[in-house]
Amino acid sequence: SGDTDLVFLSSILHQHVDSLFPGMEVTGCFQFRVTRNSNLFVDEEESNDLMDALEGELPTRNFGDSVRLEVADNCSDELVKLLQEKFLLNDDDLYRVNGPVNLNRLIAVPAMIDRPELKYRNFTPGNVFETPVSDSFFRVLKPNQKTHSKPSLFDAIRKKDLLLHHPYQSFVPVIDFVREASKDPKVLSIKQTLYRTDRDSEIVQALINAALAGKDVTAVVELKARFDEDANIKVANRMLRAGVQVVYGVVGHKTHAKMILVVRKEADGLRNYTHLGTGNYHAGTARTYTDFGIISARPEIAEDVQRIFLQLTGLGKFSGLNKILQAPFTLHENIIAKIDREAENARQGKSAVIIAKMNSLQEFNVMKALYEASMAGVSIDLIVRGICGIRPGIKGLSENIRVRSIVGRFLEHHRIFCFENDGNRELYISSSDWLDRNFFRRVETCTPIEDEELKSLVYRHGLEVYLKDNIDAWQLDEDGSFSRVEPAKGEEGFSAQQYLLDTLALREKH
Repeated sequence: SGDTDLVFLSSILHQHVDSLFPGMEVTGCFQFRVTRNSNLFVDEEESNDLMDALEGELPTRNFGDSVRLEVADNCSDELVKLLQEKFLLNDDDLYRVNGPVNLNRLIAVPAMIDRPELKYRNFTPGNVFETPVSDSFFRVLKPNQKTHSKPSLFDAIRKKDLLLHHPYQSFVPVIDFVREASKDPKVLSIKQTLYRTDRDSEIVQALINAALAGKDVTAVVELKARFDEDANIKVANRMLRAGVQVVYGVVGHKTHAKMILVVRKEADGLRNYTHLGTGNYHAGTARTYTDFGIISARPEIAEDVQRIFLQLTGLGKFSGLNKILQAPFTLHENIIAKIDREAENARQGKSAVIIAKMNSLQEFNVMKALYEASMAGVSIDLIVRGICGIRPGIKGLSENIRVRSIVGRFLEHHRIFCFENDGNRELYISSSDWLDRNFFRRVETCTPIEDEELKSLVYRHGLEVYLKDNIDAWQLDEDGSFSRVEPAKGEEGFSAQQYLLDTLALREKH
């Protein structure tokens, strides 16, 4: 019939458990799973070599303190108590599960089943040469009609900022940006942050090639990116052997910012080119995570990026920036100030709107400011994928706040902050969520989109379409529960992710 039958290994063990204990009476068989603390404890200030210290700690990860116990819901209280005592866990750490205790094992199932009608179609990400981000940039990048050759990416970026929206548009222009810089004899130096990257990263290889070609190459590698410590250590060692200057950021702060800085010698002097993004330099996740990135030659932005790299490499201290808001210095206070400005505009009867999209929101003072803005009459829409400490729709407190989450084919990862500012709209893309750790314990960037055409594009494709979604959207209700958003009677269904695929990707393959 073509049907596929799947059996859990645990079910086979249950069925034949008697044969594992010959001569004994088996009175019960139950699944359980223990989750352990995965944090690595390294004293950065006391350690002379952070890489060596981390390598020494990695083997201890599997032996961290127990933090959670999941157990089959039909397990007896007596056995549960025994497990709690064994792993030093209390009732707050206990979760009874009706079904498999490790759903991660189901990830492999779709590949085992030949049912294409149940799967998403494959797609080809859009290319700026064929499906442009904007007509004006398409004109800049359009291949020569006679030679069919692409113009230099640097020539194009001098004329127009390039906005990329992954995964709908290809990550290749980001790779090409570094690759072209590594080969260009006019390029003097390349600096880049690496938080997570793929195992065989073309960007890392381009940095290595640039160093071997005699260019000044600096990589800020975050060794403490959780679960990527070992991979990042290997990447750092590869680059070190090739002559890349590898640094590990600032003590006590993870480098979470996504930045590239290219310095190029041109006819009119040195010119800086930058890439700033919301997501990692990882070609794999660029196919499944939604992120924005912008490549630009704007002098004030480039000067800011240069100053941040000086901080990270220990050659400079924070001395103020032109445009970029930076954690742990100015981001938190500026976000609160912009929320407060919207509140004051609302009190004065001016246009006052906040729309923000992020992964998580739980910083106390930001939430307090949002509640106060709501009470002042500011219209607030929050698109939050994960943790959200805000309770919307509470009369007298948050009736002007709406919170939704999009759960679809792709993991929603970009951070976009929009403040109406009485008609003078300000819009930022950021590496930072609105969490305590992002504001105070990480190096983050929050970059203004100043090109009006691109600002409109980010607003439409990064915020507006998500507020229209009635297929993949869930709304947070005032009691803290989520309910699915469904089309109203007579209303057509609309998926933001599918719309962006149809608009920006080249094609979907059956």
